[in-house]
Amino acid sequence: MRKTLFPALLALALGGCAAAPVNGGYGNFVQSDALDQQKLAADAVQQLAALYAPAQMRLELQQPTPDPFGQTLVRLLRDKGYALVEFAPSAATTPPPAPTTPGGLPLRYLLDQARDSNLYRLTLVVGTQSITRPYLEKNGGLVPAGYWTRQE
Repeated sequence: MRKTLFPALLALALGGCAAAPVNGGYGNFVQSDALDQQKLAADAVQQLAALYAPAQMRLELQQPTPDPFGQTLVRLLRDKGYALVEFAPSAATTPPPAPTTPGGLPLRYLLDQARDSNLYRLTLVVGTQSITRPYLEKNGGLVPAGYWTRQE
């Protein structure tokens, strides 16, 4: 039983890594405009503020933000007091700067949905660390389905 369980779990875990989306795997991949993505952005900024001091932190976006979540995230980060360098297409071809560079910490986000379900995931990558939170769709809105998890 153990000999077949481990390979099965490994195959399931690696199956999600098989195809990387465009934009280096980051962006907003949620197709529904009916969801209130502004609440997600507010939740994300609140968590970032708890982990990284706004007035002392400079963030550098590493992706375009044309979607509702990205636009709200940019506005709320600035409102909170973060120095924010927006995405520059020419910088996309170079690797992100190390967290100790004066340019600031690189910032990326991923908002996606589990296939054929009402479960969503928001991941923010700041420098070399990521924070993730699951959400459930209820009555046309998204509510947290768990705590923020932090990977260092």
